[in-house]
Amino acid sequence: MPESLAALLKYGYESLFVLLFMEAIGLPVPGAIVLLAAGAAAATHVLHPGLAILVAISAMLTGDTILFIVGRFTGWALLGVLCRVSLNPETCVLRAAEGFYKRGRTALLFTKFIPGFNTMAAPLAGSMNMSPAVFFPLDLGGACLYIFAFAVPGYLFSELLRSIVRGVQTFGAVLEWIILAAFIGYLLYRFYVAMTQRKFSKAPKVQVSFLATLTESPNPPPMVIADVRSHGYYNPGAQRIKGAIRLEPNFVSSMLWTLSKDKKIYLYCTCVNEGTSSKMAHLLIESGFEAYVIVGGLKAWAKAGLPVEPVPKEDLVQLPRFR
Repeated sequence: MPESLAALLKYGYESLFVLLFMEAIGLPVPGAIVLLAAGAAAATHVLHPGLAILVAISAMLTGDTILFIVGRFTGWALLGVLCRVSLNPETCVLRAAEGFYKRGRTALLFTKFIPGFNTMAAPLAGSMNMSPAVFFPLDLGGACLYIFAFAVPGYLFSELLRSIVRGVQTFGAVLEWIILAAFIGYLLYRFYVAMTQRKFSKAPKVQVSFLATLTESPNPPPMVIADVRSHGYYNPGAQRIKGAIRLEPNFVSSMLWTLSKDKKIYLYCTCVNEGTSSKMAHLLIESGFEAYVIVGGLKAWAKAGLPVEPVPKEDLVQLPRFR
């Protein structure tokens, strides 16, 4: 028995649970690789197949249950947090919710195979008022499909997998390599995001203090402050800059006719590095508008003690909910 798999006898079940739980709650852990390794370990009797499956199912259901409950009680707030790591954080909540609702409850059976959306499914189900009696059986089915899809090949091709990790002497080292691979993958992902958004970084920017001076002057210039968040409009009690208008980033192209090219447009969001504001400013500038990005967005404005107001009820987005 290879020493790398022998070490699984001591650490296997605990590590299997922790790693799959981490993946379920959205951390960048390659659950598929973990399951392949678990299948290989079961083939060599280092792990008991039935117990390994139970541990894997328990880990995934525990993570999904936590997200489902948090989604039920926090509404769309948790989804906004999860979306911050997506390529388009301000639009992913709406698109994920509409896609999840359109594909129906059985989407839960396959979402674990879709990177990014696998973490969104459970809180979406909670936020969209899916019944626990519907959610848990489907989530269990999805977890089983995911686990068997990777654990069974790991079991059948254990010799090949063992040859790949033959030089690794302890499971602790295997675990380190798995975590390192996940971390490198995440860094590459963030680099891709940065390169994707690079073309928008040249959008002109203004500081909150400068904009405050303009708004508080006796004769402010023709201007409009536009809120280009999306997930900021899902929860009652959400706030925005006082006097701001809303430009929904999912449909901004169809809203251009409502804007005047005689007014300067100042955009804000709540994402990292003003990603959505920069993208929207780039689109507006290409369409002939004079647009600027507010550095720091809504947080910087509120931190400066400048006036905010509740989002009007008519502007709140009513996303679909299961009945």
